[in-house]
Amino acid sequence: MSTYRRVLVLGGARSGKSRTALQLAESTSTERTYIATAQAYDEEMRERIAQHRTERDGSWRTVDAPLDLVEAVRTQTAPGRAVLVDCLTLWLSNIILAERDPIHEADRLVQAVQDAGGPLILVSNEVGQSIVPATPLGRRFRDEQGRLNQRIAEACEAVVFVAAGCPILLKPAPPLQLRLE
Repeated sequence: MSTYRRVLVLGGARSGKSRTALQLAESTSTERTYIATAQAYDEEMRERIAQHRTERDGSWRTVDAPLDLVEAVRTQTAPGRAVLVDCLTLWLSNIILAERDPIHEADRLVQAVQDAGGPLILVSNEVGQSIVPATPLGRRFRDEQGRLNQRIAEACEAVVFVAAGCPILLKPAPPLQLRLE
């Protein structure tokens, strides 16, 4: 069985990606840190955050990092401690809404992921498989999220895609070979 230090877990909304990431982290270490990127702007989001908290037992330490994810990854990753970031999608939307440069922030995050001192699991939504957003901001976000996911996937040794609660290993994968006739 192979082990990986950095893993990206992708999926759509309610696909089971967070549950899969929790299971990975819990199988990795008894010392665990959950880096949360969500901000509770309304009651519905407060309920979502509360639901996520009930999914973690008391062994988890939670660090809130809606904007300063890079610093949280740098300070929280350590040998023997599993760190779970949930999620890059909310972090990116926070970055865009705060009018920070998403390319610069992605550069910084990729470097922090590459430099991670211990097991790191990152959760992100795959947003490019749906309808084309109706607004320029929506299209910009979708494009930035796709680029961020690609860059983080490149920085990770493993990438897992979750659909209907079923994890599928995307990376590492055997080389793609096509035979054209």
